This record gives sequence, C-alpha cells and structure tokens, in this order.
Amino acid sequence: MGLNLLEKTELWVNEITLENANLTDMAHAVAGVLGLPENEVLVVDVRPRHITFDVLAKEVPQENIMGKEEAILEALGKIPGVHLTPESYLHSNGILGLICAGVEHPEAVLDRVAGMTSEIQSRIARRAIVFPTGFELKQGLIEDTNTPYLKGLLEERGYTVTVGEIMEDDLADICDKLDDALSRGFGLILTTGGVGAEDKDHSVEAICRMDPTAATPYIVKFQQGTGRHVKDGVRIGVGREGPSLMVSLPGPHDEVECAAPVLLRGLEEGWSKEVLADRLAAVLADKWRQKGLGHGHHHG
Repeated sequence: MGLNLLEKTELWVNEITLENANLTDMAHAVAGVLGLPENEVLVVDVRPRHITFDVLAKEVPQENIMGKEEAILEALGKIPGVHLTPESYLHSNGILGLICAGVEHPEAVLDRVAGMTSEIQSRIARRAIVFPTGFELKQGLIEDTNTPYLKGLLEERGYTVTVGEIMEDDLADICDKLDDALSRGFGLILTTGGVGAEDKDHSVEAICRMDPTAATPYIVKFQQGTGRHVKDGVRIGVGREGPSLMVSLPGPHDEVECAAPVLLRGLEEGWSKEVLADRLAAVLADKWRQKGLGHGHHHG
C-alpha cells in the first residue's frame, strides 16, 4: 500500500552536527533507506543542531517508512563528517511521522494513519477558493457577480470558501495565484473569466501549466485569426494536482449559472476531471447555441 504524503514532506534530524559533511551523500543515504530514487530526497536546510530533508515523492510504500528512524540515523552516522549522539532523533509532520513510529502493532498504526489521511483529504476537499479574472474587475469597471454567487452555492453545501485576489490578464500572474492556492491546500480552485479566444485570455493555459494532462474541451470553435480571435476557439479547463481540483469557468454570469449545477453534481459524485470537463463544456455549448454566435457576443 502506498501512503500519500499529502504535501507534508519535510523530515528533520535533530541533535546532529556536521563537519565538512557531503550533503548529497546524506540525501542519498536517506533516500536509500526509504527505498526512493536518489534524486527524490534533498537537503533543504542546515542549522547548528539540526538538518532538514525534503522528500519529493508524493507517495511512499508503507513498509519503506514505518519505524525507519534507527536505520536512517545509522546510515547518516556512517557518512564522514556527520556526528550523532544518543539524543539524536527524527521528526516529521503528517504521514512521514511514521518513520518514528514503533512497529510492535503495525496494523493499529496503519488504521490510525488511514483515518488521519481520510480526515485530512476530506478537510482539504471542502476548502475552496474562487478567483475572478480581468482588467474590467481590477479597475472596477464592472461588478463581480460570479464570486459571491459561487461562494454562496458552495457554502450551502458545507464548503469553506475564500475569495481570491482578482487575477490579471497575464499568464504568469494566474499561474502564481494557482500555485499559491495549491500550496495552501485548497481542494477546489475555481476561476471565472479568461477562457476566451483573445490574446488576453490565459485561464485554461494556466491550468495546463499546473496539470499538463488537464481536460480542456471546446465550447465553440472559430476560424483562428479572424477578428480578435487569436485562438481557434473557446475552451474550459479542469485539472488536478494532488488533492486539488482546478476548474476554469467562463466570465459571463449567465454561463456561470448554467455551469454551476453540473459543477456541483460533479463534485458531489466525484467525477473524473475528464467527465466533469466534458459535461461542463456540453451545457455551455448548448448555452452558446441558444444565444446564437452571430450576435457579437463578447466572451470573457
């Protein structure tokens, strides 16, 4: 069974001193004990009496970490320039704390871990953040009706919802804000606007940066290069990174209202990103057909 580290990946070795020790050798020694490739453990901080390792793997087999404290200290102690004492010990938050666990009753420990993992994942899944996008909102030219609408719908269903900063019409800014939301442990990250076919629209591209396998179906296709259309159509994006789901919705409020029931059902029933994206795109494409594409409809 693989244990998901749930982004808690730092491992501290306390009461350790170094004298011209090779940090790469130390990282490789820890990786070896944990049964990981050498490049998946790094030294990220060195202090006078402790050192911090970061485990890059998202999952580690349970047998590779449970009760491995003594083996890790022994491996480190063999490296020239590493000095341990009887008081040396390991510490880690989250699942990696199993390294320090006793192994007299492994089943009981794993049951406790399974419960803890489930609780953490459930808590993350119910934390949402909603980001509006666009210079129109940034400059106060139009009212943001989407964010309070989505916030209300989600809170009615038990989500804790944070209102994110307005995203600039800039790929780097959107990526930075998405990356920050991922690192802060939001299980649902919504953006509204920025999915159109103009050169200022970057929401879908940003989700693809976070998840290169994101589902990005078309709502409507255009002849690329006609008018303001520098892209060949309007798409939405649904991506996943670890426990977090990212969804880019259109900007027009009537389209957000149209998509919301599908989004909520998909969250409740646990649809895959591909299924959720396809069903959102289908209802939005119907909405476009109802509006008619030949009436100069502006799309955010």
